Amino acid sequence: MEPTAEHDALRAVVRDYARTAIAPHAEAWDRDHHFPVEVVHELGELGLFGLPFPEEYGGSGGDFTALCIAIEELAKVDHSIAITLSAGVGLGASPIYLYGTEAQKQRWLPDLCAGRALGAFGLTEPDAGSDAGGTRTKAALEGDEWVIDGEKAFITNSGTSITSIVTVTALTGPGEISAIVVPAGTPGFEVQPPYRKMGWHASDTHGLALSGVRVPADHLLGERGRGFAQFLAILDKGRIAIAALALGCIEACLAESVRYANERNAFGAPIGRNQAIAFKCADLRVLAETSRHLVYSAAALVDAGKPHKLEAAIAKLHVTEAAVTATREATQIFGGSGFIDETPVARFYRDAKILEIGEGTSEIQRLVIARALGLPVE
Repeated sequence: MEPTAEHDALRAVVRDYARTAIAPHAEAWDRDHHFPVEVVHELGELGLFGLPFPEEYGGSGGDFTALCIAIEELAKVDHSIAITLSAGVGLGASPIYLYGTEAQKQRWLPDLCAGRALGAFGLTEPDAGSDAGGTRTKAALEGDEWVIDGEKAFITNSGTSITSIVTVTALTGPGEISAIVVPAGTPGFEVQPPYRKMGWHASDTHGLALSGVRVPADHLLGERGRGFAQFLAILDKGRIAIAALALGCIEACLAESVRYANERNAFGAPIGRNQAIAFKCADLRVLAETSRHLVYSAAALVDAGKPHKLEAAIAKLHVTEAAVTATREATQIFGGSGFIDETPVARFYRDAKILEIGEGTSEIQRLVIARALGLPVE
């Protein structure tokens, strides 16, 4: 779990970029629901979108821990930018790298690693969220083409001006779910209007409609009928990445709370003099410390090539729920100012709730953990 010199150097670079290029604009992007494409390009130039991929595909040749560090540092100033990176790597590029043919990797990975393009993963549907196996989207093989019909919901990075592909899961036979790559702009592939969300206002999220969408047969990703299993494996890493984002949120809330507790005066003294405030800050410090251990011990398992499903669920459950607690307590410390959108903790409060939902709800994490205990829970 000890960071390497390379990890420390990466953290310093991303922290500096986040503070100078993102933090000054985060409130405006949130207010205007603006997706900053230029930031994606800049993150690509820093090598962040290619962190865990080999150099032969345009990657940086780093490890999963490095990706978690980058996501954590970005989340300290803007959750929307952090999730753009997390989803772009974990859900956009990783399926291509892990399950794609050499031709698919050569075709799509270089632009995704460079931040010139974004990829998305279309799993969730209006009637299939936690029950992801309940996919209703269908794909029929007609000659040398897949014909896809269905709907997807809550898909991150799916409608930006630089989105190049969306990998969708679809029924390709009775009880058979496969993954198929759909290039943006394919006839019949409709990106629906962006959602009006409680948080993540600078993140791109859309529903998708597929009506008679035709793609070549060689756009099948991985083995036919293995799409659902592939997605579950991808989700385990994604849950650790979301926990890293939540860790950044907790640390930001801690820093903001300590600063405000020292600067804000009431009854003739800084409010941090009061145990009610000081103890809240102490509790935030504990949440940050425990969360850091869970995130990076799970990431270390990934880098060591060891099983990590249970550890990913534990990290995702604890750290995301801790982040929601941290934002609530930080907002309370800020008092009336914490209710004003221009205050970072107000934005973090709105942003944090989705962390308990996306890439596996807290309830699903408890299900994974309970089954690992040998309980016959359904």
